[in-house]
Amino acid sequence: MTEEFNRRDFLKTTATAGIGLSLGTASLGGCAAQLESPPVPITVPPLDKVRMGFVGVGHQGSSHVSNFLRIPNVEVRAVCDLVPDKVARIQQLVEEAGQPRPRGYSSGRQDYIRMCSEEDLDLVFTATPWELHAPVCKTAMLNGKHAATEIPMATYIDECWDLVETSEKTQRHCLAMENCCYDRTELMILNMVRQGLFGELMHAECGYLHDLRWHKLTDFYEERWRVRHSIERDADLYPTHGFGPVTQWMDINRGNQLDYLVSMSCQTRGLNLWAEREYGADSPAARQAYKLGDVVNTLVQTRKGQTILITHDTNTPRPYSRKILLQGTKGIVRKYPEALIHIEGRSPGHNWEDLAEYVEEFEHPLWQEEMRARSEGAGHGGMDYLEDYRLIQCLLEGKSTDMDVYDGATWSAVIDLSERSIAGRGRSIDFPDFTRGAWKNRPPLGIIAGQHVEIQFSRWDDSSVPTLLTTGG
Repeated sequence: MTEEFNRRDFLKTTATAGIGLSLGTASLGGCAAQLESPPVPITVPPLDKVRMGFVGVGHQGSSHVSNFLRIPNVEVRAVCDLVPDKVARIQQLVEEAGQPRPRGYSSGRQDYIRMCSEEDLDLVFTATPWELHAPVCKTAMLNGKHAATEIPMATYIDECWDLVETSEKTQRHCLAMENCCYDRTELMILNMVRQGLFGELMHAECGYLHDLRWHKLTDFYEERWRVRHSIERDADLYPTHGFGPVTQWMDINRGNQLDYLVSMSCQTRGLNLWAEREYGADSPAARQAYKLGDVVNTLVQTRKGQTILITHDTNTPRPYSRKILLQGTKGIVRKYPEALIHIEGRSPGHNWEDLAEYVEEFEHPLWQEEMRARSEGAGHGGMDYLEDYRLIQCLLEGKSTDMDVYDGATWSAVIDLSERSIAGRGRSIDFPDFTRGAWKNRPPLGIIAGQHVEIQFSRWDDSSVPTLLTTGG
């Protein structure tokens, strides 16, 4: 690290990036006062092809471009990045895939605005630093494009409300691309939940536990943008990898809702100690004051009385984990450090079983043989391809997306809410209801196969008998 991070410069570069989006921690109500009427469902006609533009094509963005180029009826028309060499690399990749050279945009931090206004696109996908996710999505929708973003969808509550309002007003999809919702194990657990294997759901644990000290304090990220959030905020900065799948299991925004949370963080040591060892005690990185506690724990209560424990831990030496655990009245399943399950009346005694023994019976249709073959070699074990494939499939069919603007807003809200709770010495903070009551009547996410055949299971009861419905063709 060669220079001190400067808060004023950081906020100066981000505050001008969006159209009407605040980066401050304003009131929880935010734009809610403007959204007193029931939500307006997004209904759009099917597309014969999806013309795409990309904003941010670094590590994750370029991986998504490769995925979309493998999906039929997708055209990559435009690419935007602050670094011209990254734009040129993606242009070459698209040409090598047999498509015309996409138009490039690299004239400054806000060139995505020009791309969204000039290009005839159906979908804009952003994989920029977090603080640009909401501005890019809003700009895309205001220019008549659907918007998809790497997680989180936003970092403050007002941004979440603004994206909900803009999506409804423009009738354009806006979604957070949470790849872990398409992980093979997480989808298998969803299938098990829908078939009543765990009974009534009681408690879940999840999180993002990933040693990122090297990533934060080297040039891995352009301009070292990620560590700036660790300097400025004490919060669960990255909740959605574990939280997204858990909310789908518990039908959040679809028959259930989040009620409130409490958060606490421990002291901060990891980044300073790592920098001192790698760069020396007098280095700027070692002397920097980091606000983020090394371990942040957030406890969430749902309207049905369930609890969810979310852990954020990116500054300590540890193996990777998303801490997946689900407890129901009939059994329990966990994923880390190994995938194990116990079902009352089925598992022997009080012993764990290997979850692999349940794959043949409960494999999610999206991970059956054909889709496994399609996703082979894609990022994060194939789940990145599946999330990209499902988005395109929904747009081509004119169907609702698996994850929508209400999900993205709900998951992302944990960042701001946890920060408020920690600042208030563990004070409980209510969750905003981005659906404005519509969650009570929205059906749960069904089990969706590759050709949009959906199996919807009845809510849990003592018989746990599924109701099978099919939609689409």
